[in-house]
Amino acid sequence: MARKPAKPRPVKCPDCDGNGEITQAVRVGARNGRLTDHRQTGLCLTCLGAGEIPADA
Repeated sequence: MARKPAKPRPVKCPDCDGNGEITQAVRVGARNGRLTDHRQTGLCLTCLGAGEIPADA
């Protein structure tokens, strides 16, 4: 009986480190865009929140 080849494993997303979310610093002020100590999270656009990139991509 022949064995099926193993499916390639997905690779962890390099942008979000497999988390699915990224954080960015919050800027305030119209002209200067001063950085604050606050952070906001958002969906990783590389993996669309999955945390991994398919092996066939």
